[in-house]
Amino acid sequence: MAAAVTQVKIEVPGTQPMVALLGERDELLKLVESSFDCEILVRGNEITISGKPREAEKVAQLFEEEMTLLAQGQTLTRASVGQTIELIRGERLKPSAVLGDVILTRRGKAIAPRTEGQKEYVDAIRRSTVTFAIGPAGTGKSYLAVASAIKALQDKEVSRIILTRPAVEAGEKLGYLPGTLYEKIDPYMRPLYDALYEMTDAEALPRLMERGTVEVAPLAYLRGRTLNDSFIILDEAQNTTPGQMKMFLTRLGFGSKAVINGDVTQNDLQPGERSGLVEVAEILSAIDGIEFVNLTAHDVVRHRIVQAIVEAYRHYTEKQASRESSP
Repeated sequence: MAAAVTQVKIEVPGTQPMVALLGERDELLKLVESSFDCEILVRGNEITISGKPREAEKVAQLFEEEMTLLAQGQTLTRASVGQTIELIRGERLKPSAVLGDVILTRRGKAIAPRTEGQKEYVDAIRRSTVTFAIGPAGTGKSYLAVASAIKALQDKEVSRIILTRPAVEAGEKLGYLPGTLYEKIDPYMRPLYDALYEMTDAEALPRLMERGTVEVAPLAYLRGRTLNDSFIILDEAQNTTPGQMKMFLTRLGFGSKAVINGDVTQNDLQPGERSGLVEVAEILSAIDGIEFVNLTAHDVVRHRIVQAIVEAYRHYTEKQASRESSP
C-alpha cells in the first residue's frame, strides 16, 4: 500500500521575502529540498510542498520560521538555513526563538546563538551568577560569553569587563618573558582580543582598556583582588588547577557575574595534575545561582568538518577507555 502523500501550501507576502527564501539561483531552496523527502513547487508567491505528512509539515514549519526570521531583520544564508533545518529536525525549540535571540548587532551582523545548546548557554548566563560552559572547540563558548559581557556593559548592568585565562604554557611565570605586561600576555589572550575587536569599535577598545573598563589579564594577576560590579570571563578553564579555580571563584564580589569556559578533553597541565574544571562540577553543582551547560559536537558552528572531527575524536576516546577498562 502506497504511503499517504499530503500537500501543504504556504503564501509568501511579497516578492522580496520570496527571493530571500529561495536564495541566489535557488541555492537555499535546493538546500531544503536535499534535506527533506518532499517535492517543493514555487509558483508566484505560493510554495506548495508535497510528501509524507510528517515531512511536509516540517518543511512548512521551516519556511514559516524563515519568514519569522526575515521579519526580525535576519539575513538567510546557507549556514543559517542549515542551522534552521537542524533545529526543525530536533523538534525542541523553534529556530526563530534560537536564531532570533540577538545578543548584539555589530557592523550589521547579528550575534545570536545558533544551536539549542548555545541558546541554553546564553539563557544560563542571563539567569545565573556563575555559569560554567564545558564543550569542544568551535561551540561558541568564548564568543557568546564576550558578547554577553559587552551587552551587560552597554545596559549598565556592570561597570567593567574582566577577561582572563591561565597562561599555563609559560608556567604563568610571565616575569621571565621580555616586554611589557600586555606584550607578554598577548599570545595567550589573543582569542579574547579577537572577539573584543569584532564586537567593539577598534578606536573605542584601547580607550576602554586605558580606563580599566575592559581588562585582559592572566589568571595569576587576579590573586588577592575582589571584583565588584564586573562581568568576569575565565577562558580555557581546563588549564586551571583546583587551587587556581577556587582562587578565581572567590574573587567574585557584589554585583558581579562570572562565566567559566573550557574543554575537559584537552588540557596543558602537567601529567597527573587534576583539572580544576573537572573537579568543580563535583563540588558546586548543587549551589543555587550556579549553572553548568554541556555543549557537544552538535553545537559546533565552524566548518561542518570540525563537527565531524570532534565526533570522531569522542568516539575514539570512548573506545580507548573501554579497551583500557576491559580485563
